[in-house]
Amino acid sequence: MDNIYNYYAIFKPYGVLSQFSRPEPHHKTLADLGFKFPKDVYPVGRLDNDSEGLLILTNDKNLNHQLLNPSFAHSRTYAVQVDGQITNEVIKMLEDGIAIKVGKKSYQTMPANAKLLPKGPSLAERDPPVRFRKLIPTSWLELTLIEGKNRQVRKMCAKTGFPVLRLVRTRIEKLLLNGMQSGDVKKLDGKDLKKLLGI
Repeated sequence: MDNIYNYYAIFKPYGVLSQFSRPEPHHKTLADLGFKFPKDVYPVGRLDNDSEGLLILTNDKNLNHQLLNPSFAHSRTYAVQVDGQITNEVIKMLEDGIAIKVGKKSYQTMPANAKLLPKGPSLAERDPPVRFRKLIPTSWLELTLIEGKNRQVRKMCAKTGFPVLRLVRTRIEKLLLNGMQSGDVKKLDGKDLKKLLGI
C-alpha cells in the first residue's frame, strides 16, 4: 500500500514558509527548495517561518493524522540557542512545565525533557546569521516535547527570561536530521519511516 504514497524529509531553511502557496510575492516557500514534489504532497505539521529543521512531507493522510493527533504523543526534539547563560533552575522549569499563552488563554505545558548542551550542535551558520552581542553570552539547549502548540518552544523560553535566537528541529521520534544541510530533501521509504516514527 505504501507504494502509492510518497514520503520526504526536508531540512526547512530559515525564512521559508511550511507551505507551497505564496501569500505575498516576496515570501519564500517549499516551492523554492528546487525539488519537484508530487502535486498532492504536503507538509505534516509546520515549522514557523523563523524556525528551521526537520519537516516530513507526504500524501499519506493516515500518517498525517497519527503524527499530529495529540493522543499519539510523538516526541519532537529541538536544538535551541537562547540569549544569555541558561541555568539548571531554568532547565528544571522547562522540564516541569510552564504557563504560556495559547491564543488568549493560559496553558500549562506538559512535562518535557531539557538539557543544557556544553557546545552548540554541528550546524552550518544560519543565513542570515544569528545576531551576536559581544557582552552577552548565548546558550544551547536540547528540548524534547510531546506536544506542539503554536510557537511553544519560543514562548516557553521567553517566559523563563531567555529569548530564542535560533530554533532547529533535529528529531521526530527516531527520525533524525542526520547530517542534512539547510534546504536538503531526502526521499524516504514508507515502511522504514513508519518504523522510525513508531507507527
